[in-house]
Amino acid sequence: MDEVEVVVAHSERATLRVGDVFVKVDADQARLDAEVEAMALAPVPTPEVLWRKPHVLAIAALPGATLGTLGGPSTGSPTAWAAAGAAIRKVHDAPLPPRPGQAGRSVTTLVAELDDECERLVTNGVLPADLVTRNRQVAQAAFRPWTPAFTHGDLQIAHVFVDGDEVTGIIDWSEAGQGDPLYDLATFTLGHEERLADVIAGYGTAVDLDVIHAWWSLRSLLIVRWLSEHGFDPFAPGCEVDVLRSHM
Repeated sequence: MDEVEVVVAHSERATLRVGDVFVKVDADQARLDAEVEAMALAPVPTPEVLWRKPHVLAIAALPGATLGTLGGPSTGSPTAWAAAGAAIRKVHDAPLPPRPGQAGRSVTTLVAELDDECERLVTNGVLPADLVTRNRQVAQAAFRPWTPAFTHGDLQIAHVFVDGDEVTGIIDWSEAGQGDPLYDLATFTLGHEERLADVIAGYGTAVDLDVIHAWWSLRSLLIVRWLSEHGFDPFAPGCEVDVLRSHM
């Protein structure tokens, strides 16, 4: 009999794997609805939806494996990373979905959120003030005009599957929508800066590296406290705090 594997679990959502089936349970039904909607629109392979009921979604596993994990070694050839870049570009070039996504928050919203979070990080002693201040400065480059694209919104390295040098699919579309395409590229390469050139080569167009670095800082600052409070370790080697330290 297949075992039940807990992929991720916290107070907001949980994902379980039984054999080749993933079962996602989410307190926010809108996230599951957005995920199904985005997968139907995405121009790249996505998991097959097997069934869904209120607050529960069952999807089929994708073939292949990810290119690595945050905090772990990156795997795959430069060609595989370039193929991932090409797949990301295909998403960004697709017709816009109907709603804003996680990568589409306004500059005003982001600045307010970042200022509040930086104050909390320092006041609560989560991170030293000089580390927060420096990365807040780096993050400033993300606050600029951008042309909306179809974005995944949570394009972590663990969400892109490859088999050899071919992308077999992208999972976890609950944050998808209109947004800043460089947010996706930065999220995908977070903690794996050495692979950025391969991804950009496959992406096929010039990218402002200062903005990529800015999103690395911005995303890390915004998520460190949440991760710590939900059973994850952003202080582990190669993870978010190390990303912040790399900018000192």
